[in-house]
Amino acid sequence: MAATLDSLQAQVLSLSKADRSRLLERLIASLDVDVAAEEEWERLAEARDIQLDSGAVGPVALEDAMARLRAKFPG
Repeated sequence: MAATLDSLQAQVLSLSKADRSRLLERLIASLDVDVAAEEEWERLAEARDIQLDSGAVGPVALEDAMARLRAKFPG
């Protein structure tokens, strides 16, 4: 098995960066089997998009969001 994994890893690493990125997305998607959770995340994203479009909430800069997260979860 290790030889097969090593061979596969070598093949994957020889792919272009774009192809490795697409493969990674597919592999991650294959591990995510909680359809209900995915649907809830999609619903939440759509609701937030509507709030942003309507002006009910404003955007937060990435740097500010990351600073808030670091403060809340140090280490």
